[in-house]
Amino acid sequence: MGALEQAVYAILISFVIGVILCPVLIPILHKMKFGQTVRDDGPQTHLQKQGTPTMGGIAFLIAFVVASFFFLKNNTDGIAVVLMTLCYGIIGFLDDYIKVVKKRSLGLRAWQKLALQLIVTAIFCWYIMQSGIGTAIYIPFTKGMELDLGILFVPFLFIAVLGTVNGVNLTDGLDGLAGGVTLIVAAFFMIVAWAANSMISPICGAIIGALLAFLIFNSYPAKVFMGDTGSLALGGFVAATAFVLKMPIFIVIVGFIYLWESITVMLQVGWFKITKRKYGEGHRLFKMAPFHHHLEQCGWRETKVVTLFYVATALLCLIGFLGSQYLF
Repeated sequence: MGALEQAVYAILISFVIGVILCPVLIPILHKMKFGQTVRDDGPQTHLQKQGTPTMGGIAFLIAFVVASFFFLKNNTDGIAVVLMTLCYGIIGFLDDYIKVVKKRSLGLRAWQKLALQLIVTAIFCWYIMQSGIGTAIYIPFTKGMELDLGILFVPFLFIAVLGTVNGVNLTDGLDGLAGGVTLIVAAFFMIVAWAANSMISPICGAIIGALLAFLIFNSYPAKVFMGDTGSLALGGFVAATAFVLKMPIFIVIVGFIYLWESITVMLQVGWFKITKRKYGEGHRLFKMAPFHHHLEQCGWRETKVVTLFYVATALLCLIGFLGSQYLF
């Protein structure tokens, strides 16, 4: 069975599992009152989402893992991606569980979440350096030129992984936004993995099928949210896939939405602190951060913002293909 055929089967298997799981899981989350808490200072249109079940990422995470299982024989890179995704999903689940069940609004304490992420990322870093993938990464638009970072690869990987995970988490603020954007990014990596004869192409297919199923229930108006369980898992998947393919720089291109969402938050917080220190009163660069909320506050409908981000990501992935033409 060829790699592309395996990827198609993985998409179909995970989609079927996801379509079956979501209708089963949503009533359970309702019954257990695992409802989303909406920020009072957020867009007023979001108040109607109060109580919508969260932690729905459990469904597509299970679909992803089960579908991937059929393609993991002698596939150490695939196992690494699956474990990275699953471990970050577990961290997100713990955070959601504490927030929703234990009613502790902040979830895991910052140091606890960071410690868990550092442990998981350290193990993944060890695998990358010991597996033969090594410390060299591809430079986009250079016909396959590699840059060997040497010892600098370690801090680079930690920054890239944690930044990507945080970016996906921040992007998860509108119905279908993080899931749809990541689906498009996963499709890019699946095609690139197939072109590079990498065994992770069916693993990418598994996340695509799982997200296709989840978006049926998560698109506007959402019947379920993925929670940190889903968003952290997706961040782990994107980062792990990029490093296994030696393409972490490509995250800046195809995953620019994640980066921009993070940048707007940092700019907002930084500018507020600077102006408060200087003028005694903090000022904001955006009406609200992350950027998708700024657009909402400017009068954009939620569905229009999501569509814009989908289109932007699709165009960025096309640019990513141009930057990876050495594979085709």
